[in-house]
Amino acid sequence: MRAHERVRRLRAEAQALAGGAREASAEAVVRRVFAIQAQDATAADLGIRVRGRDVTARAIRRAYEEDRSIVRGWYMRGTLHTVPSDEAHWVLRLLAPRILAATGRRYGQLGLDDDLRERADDVIRHVLAGHGPLTRAELTEHLTTLGVPPHGQAPFHLIRHAALTGILCHGPRRSGEATYVLIDDWLPRPGRFRWEEDTALVELARRYLAAHAPAGVEDFATWSGLPVSWARRAWKLLAESGAVTEYGGLTTLAGRTQEPPPQDASDTPDVRLLPAYDNYLVGYRTREISVPADRRSQVWPGGGTIRPTVIAEGLAIATWARGSGPAPVRVDAFEDVPPHIQQGIDRETGAVVRFLRAT
Repeated sequence: MRAHERVRRLRAEAQALAGGAREASAEAVVRRVFAIQAQDATAADLGIRVRGRDVTARAIRRAYEEDRSIVRGWYMRGTLHTVPSDEAHWVLRLLAPRILAATGRRYGQLGLDDDLRERADDVIRHVLAGHGPLTRAELTEHLTTLGVPPHGQAPFHLIRHAALTGILCHGPRRSGEATYVLIDDWLPRPGRFRWEEDTALVELARRYLAAHAPAGVEDFATWSGLPVSWARRAWKLLAESGAVTEYGGLTTLAGRTQEPPPQDASDTPDVRLLPAYDNYLVGYRTREISVPADRRSQVWPGGGTIRPTVIAEGLAIATWARGSGPAPVRVDAFEDVPPHIQQGIDRETGAVVRFLRAT
């Protein structure tokens, strides 16, 4: 097995996407991969489904809303992710200051100065305490009392600001629409270890490697949105503690990597249907290990789009899309698919259709 094939298999298995690896619950999936891309709520649910064993849409909703074991918010790179609820506070505390600083110019363009943002935080805190959970439209109505225009990006950025300052998080869905709640009312008390910047930084790097290794320092920086200098410090501290080891020029957790067994033509590949914007495709600086170079434009067609993708043992072999009528899921293979892989595609397609019909 060539080196890049070994790395691909190890990465896919770490993500519960190959080798038969699947988790038994929505919480277990999120805890294993630490963060699920969640800009699109349905794609996030599909990202949990593909890593789970018969995890239903109802079970995912229960994890969000009844068990409150997972939560959706703005974390890595300032984009929406689903993370374990008991990890949310320290991750936010580590990442939010840089996200807020990076958004400063946009605040200025929208006329959202420091005073207005503070007053908006107070309004949001007050109305959620008395009337939450509330939708974006409902929060926007209250923000207009401060002179905030109801249309455009200003309300969104004020709601996101309240999330990044630790006031709110996503709560239960209402008629398919997201609502927001006070984070201190909704989530468990902050995490298990005492806050220190380096402690949190190293812990985030360790969680990343547990779900993405073998990987490099620039991969971690890309995934987290942190500066490369911070990523290098995390790598250095991990190395000094003996927590990591080298693997083919990349880094992995010490004692965690086993060589993937060789495959022959009789083996049945593990086929999965990834949703759009899946972690497996965006969690690294480059994607040549998971997507053939001559097929990248089919997965990344431009405009920030990352299409839903079919992988077999971690290698992209097709894209897919939701359809209608007799073909609710349409698969566009990169090349002719042999029968034993087509069987895996058919099984996964059927599972996706059943999952979506139950949402």
